[in-house]
Order: sequence, then C-alpha cells, then structure tokens
Amino acid sequence: MKRFQLSMLLMLTSVLALAGSPASAANAKQPELLVFAAASLTNVLGELSTSWQASSGVKVRLSFAASSVQARQIEAGGNADVFVSADQEWMDYLQSRDLIDRTSRRNLVGNRLVLIAPADSKLELKIAPGFALAAALGAGRLATGDPDTVPVGRYARSALTSLGVWDEVADRLVRADNVRSAMTFVARGEVPLGIVYATDAQADSKVRVVDIFPENTHAPITYPAATLKSARPEVTAYLAFISGPDAADIWKKFGFLELKK
Repeated sequence: MKRFQLSMLLMLTSVLALAGSPASAANAKQPELLVFAAASLTNVLGELSTSWQASSGVKVRLSFAASSVQARQIEAGGNADVFVSADQEWMDYLQSRDLIDRTSRRNLVGNRLVLIAPADSKLELKIAPGFALAAALGAGRLATGDPDTVPVGRYARSALTSLGVWDEVADRLVRADNVRSAMTFVARGEVPLGIVYATDAQADSKVRVVDIFPENTHAPITYPAATLKSARPEVTAYLAFISGPDAADIWKKFGFLELKK
C-alpha cells in the first residue's frame, strides 16, 4: 500500500513538473495576432495569414466587417493588433484619435469599382455620363454598401454623382452593412444590380460584371494598413509580410491591383 502511494506521489510530482516546464509555459503564452480587416479582404487575407502563420508559428485570427464597424470597435476598446481598411477615411478616423501607430501606416493594394448583375442576367449596360441605370433597375433596387458609412457605398455614391445619375437611384438603394452582403443580394437574384469591388465579383461565380466604373469618377480605391498602439511585437513581421514582395502574387491572384509608385 505504501509503495502504491509512493508511486502515485511520484507520478503526480512528474505531472506538475511537466505542467510547469518551459515548453508548457511557451504553449500557454504562444503569441496570437488579431487582425481587423475590411470584408472585401476575406479571401486574400485568409490565404496570406495562413501562409505567414505556417512560416512564423504565430497564430492569426481574422475578423472581417465593414471598415466603419471595425474602426468603431477599435475606438470602443477592441484589442486588435492590425487594422486594414477599404478606404483612407476610416484609417484617418483612428489616426486622428491616436489609436494607430502612424509610422506603420502604409497602402497595400488597389481595387476597381464594378457594376454587377446575377450571373444569368442578360442585361447589357455601358457606364457613361447620364447612363440609364434607373431604367435598367426596372422595379428593382440597387445593392451596395451604406453610403453613409461603408467604403464601397461611398465610392458608389461618388461615382454615380460624378456621372449625373445619383439622384435617380438614391432612394432605391439596398444599403448593405458591408460589400459582401451587397453582393449576396445580387447573387441570390434579390436585386437586379449591385455595385461592389472587382475582387468581390471575381470571388463569386453567381454574379457577373456588367461594366467597370471609370477611375476618374471616384477617389482611388486603396487599402491602408496600420498597427494599433497596443499591438503585440509580432505584428511588425506580419505587416511587413502582407505588404512585401512575397505577398505580391497572392494579392494578384485574388484580383487586387499593385499600386502605382
């Protein structure tokens, strides 16, 4: 009996020692980054983060939503390490509140704005000043991001205003909470047309591009990224990777544009 008790004591001691070993402590403290990013980056950042995680050993958690939602979450105390916005305004919003490390801020890639329809739609429409967008909608509505908050909606409003057709469709919008939601309305055939980014249209076979908006009808679509003031040290290497040459082919694969230098 005493021998059994002694064996159990030794086993318990070994288990406790192992639990307190450096290896176990390292596992308990394994670094993990939290990335807040625009919904339009869902596919590409998923692949980029998986690639970086495999080489670095640092886990990456991704949270996607409209840039407006992400920025306000950060302002409210969200403990993200990186923020990647779909426009400059929401990054400016955080910078003006001293919530990002402004020395880390950089523009990653560009995008284009497109008019989409369900894949089986036969509609043909050429984007030009005064084009017949309202007539093309028929009794339907136009899906895009909420122009008051969501970047794609802001770009859409700017483009349609520049082309002289905004007033004709302003009260016929489906104001989605992010660009992927807007595309879903079109993909399901719930609306005849939508305005999204070219990369989103590329990602969903249930929609097709009707036409591309001229670049001079809206501000350049660029994706700024920055680390947060409270970010973990590992974030520097992560941001360097997604903005560096090793990531270029992955960005291109998903349809994003290299920025002009």
